[in-house]
Amino acid sequence: MELREVVRRRRMVRRFDPGRPVPESVVRDLVALAVRAPSAGFSQGWDFVALLAPEDRERFWGAAAGSGPPDAWLRGVSAAPALLVCLSNPGAYLDRYAEPDKGWSDRSLEHWPVPYWDTDTAMAAMLVLLGAQDAGLGALFFGVPAGRHGAVLEALRVPDDRHVVGVVALGHEAERVVGSAATRPRRTVEDVLHLGRFGVS
Repeated sequence: MELREVVRRRRMVRRFDPGRPVPESVVRDLVALAVRAPSAGFSQGWDFVALLAPEDRERFWGAAAGSGPPDAWLRGVSAAPALLVCLSNPGAYLDRYAEPDKGWSDRSLEHWPVPYWDTDTAMAAMLVLLGAQDAGLGALFFGVPAGRHGAVLEALRVPDDRHVVGVVALGHEAERVVGSAATRPRRTVEDVLHLGRFGVS
């Protein structure tokens, strides 16, 4: 599929068919795309935890969703046969930019008004979403609730120096759900492109 067509067709899927697994080889191919994402200083401060076995996904959902009856969103997304937890590693950037060719002699967070470790990991996740579309899969990028990050890191035995940026659910769509894209108009190029200064299109 041509890149422009992949981009135009890509959308978030919220209902998955649990009976159609995603092979590990496909997940590996998608992560191979992810590591082609740009990263500041070529720091590559990302990791991906693939949850393909039912017990691994159950452990994730137990930590991410907590107790209580699942709502419609959770019922649909938790049926996804593959989850890819996208993690950022701030230390990789702090170390890289303290090297002689970068000019900073310390690892201060004050040098980073934008946390590029999270930005770069999100760009890697976008490549996974595009790759999933190209592979004929449905995908959804979603966040872990603020109060559940620690529980997810512990459940997956992730080192505490990593951050959860988000999770990509992968699988085959079970049914189409009307989401925000169907009820809110997409902003046009004229709405978002400002030439020379803000407010000029």
